[in-house]
Amino acid sequence: MAPVLEAFRLVFDPAVLGVVLVAALFGLFVGAVPGLTATMATALLVPVTFVLPPVPAIACMVTATAMAIFAGDIPGALLRIPGTPASAAYCDEAHALTRRGQAELVLGAGLVFSVVGGLFGTAVLVTTAPLLAEVALQFSSFEYFWLVLLGLTCAVFIAPGRPLKGVVSLLLGLLLSTVGFENPAAHPRFTFGSEQLMSGLQLTPVMIGMFAVSEVIRYALSPGGPVGEFRQGIGRVFRGQGALLWQYRWPTLRGSVLGTAIGALPGAGADIAAWIAYGVSKRFSRTPEKFGTGHVEGVIEAGAANNSALAGAWIPALVFGIPGDSITAIVIGVLYMKGMNPGPTLFIENPQNIYAVFIVFVLANLLLLPLGWVAIKAAKNVLHVPRAVLMPVILLFCVVGAFAINNSVFDIGVMLAFGVLGWLMESNRFPIAPAILGLVLGGMLEQNFVTSLLKADGNPMAFCNRPIAGILGLVTLLVWVSPLLRRRRI
Repeated sequence: MAPVLEAFRLVFDPAVLGVVLVAALFGLFVGAVPGLTATMATALLVPVTFVLPPVPAIACMVTATAMAIFAGDIPGALLRIPGTPASAAYCDEAHALTRRGQAELVLGAGLVFSVVGGLFGTAVLVTTAPLLAEVALQFSSFEYFWLVLLGLTCAVFIAPGRPLKGVVSLLLGLLLSTVGFENPAAHPRFTFGSEQLMSGLQLTPVMIGMFAVSEVIRYALSPGGPVGEFRQGIGRVFRGQGALLWQYRWPTLRGSVLGTAIGALPGAGADIAAWIAYGVSKRFSRTPEKFGTGHVEGVIEAGAANNSALAGAWIPALVFGIPGDSITAIVIGVLYMKGMNPGPTLFIENPQNIYAVFIVFVLANLLLLPLGWVAIKAAKNVLHVPRAVLMPVILLFCVVGAFAINNSVFDIGVMLAFGVLGWLMESNRFPIAPAILGLVLGGMLEQNFVTSLLKADGNPMAFCNRPIAGILGLVTLLVWVSPLLRRRRI
């Protein structure tokens, strides 16, 4: 009991609360700017942690990332520009709701269900961290192969009404993921002699181009179109959220569980959790035909998943020192620097510090409600800016976001090229989201497939020999054949 009381004293120190507040505002800003990801927010805070004691150092990182993941939903809903890769999964759905005059509904849902998912993930982190970490460590390349394949299958479900075009878009994304020499054979592919392409195509410039620049091009070709649709206010964002929480209680629980589980897998993270949760939501929804036209159910489940994944990623990080995602990979370095060496001994030698981290998780998610509300109320002014002024400003932010990743002008060119490609795809009714999903998961699929074959000496049956791999493989195959079985039943 004494370590818990000491943890509360450490967290509710005025200096620590001040650090948390500043980090929260910083995270909201970074998440809302396209291209500046939650991982970047964490990385930018590392120099600040040098001068801070252990608890405020970790607190500022936890708070900033929680805020950034939610803030990415705001430009996605208002402008169809995901602020972070985790928001890209349901960006089209959220924007469709905004175009129908329901901006306050979708932004309120994004805020409330982000908090619900974050609190669920935190509860799991506090109560079952060692147990879930043990399960996560059972995942080898065989299990990851099936998990990634299951995630790619979601591309068919997130393509509204056009599964064949969704598959074509997915294959394009997988093709793009093969660029460069960061593959199992370390052999340059599709680089065309360019040194910049040696490291492959970066996700952020491609995502900004296909979502944001394509929108700018669309406006430039028809400037009079969408202006009127955006002249709407955002009133009480919390209105009706209680009814949504009750109506979609099972999708919320499913998304939170899925996000926590995927977050606990080393190398997965919130991005993959959001994509899979959105696909699962559409697959098991009672009204799947509404997805893609502006249906809040997918936003709710995926939003809960990506925030619960943040806490889930800390499970292997704290218990075994294995990063669950790119954010915790940075945080582990800070933990070592502050003498909080990850591992089982952390819970014995520094129990007050680890309890303080748990309390900060709860505090950050609760703080998200008022600060997220303020961010939404401030962002609503974007809807009243003339699009002739707004679009050049958006393009400027896109250029800054693409350049900031590697300080490379080449990435700006990549962004513009994929902006044109995104515009061409949407003009011909090919969905963009499956292509982004293919780019995100393609490298992981190839890596785990080749590694597994090498382990098994080329024996394909090895993919089903392990219990967890066999279960994941069976689930994936059932998802594939379920449309055929349903059609035969009809």
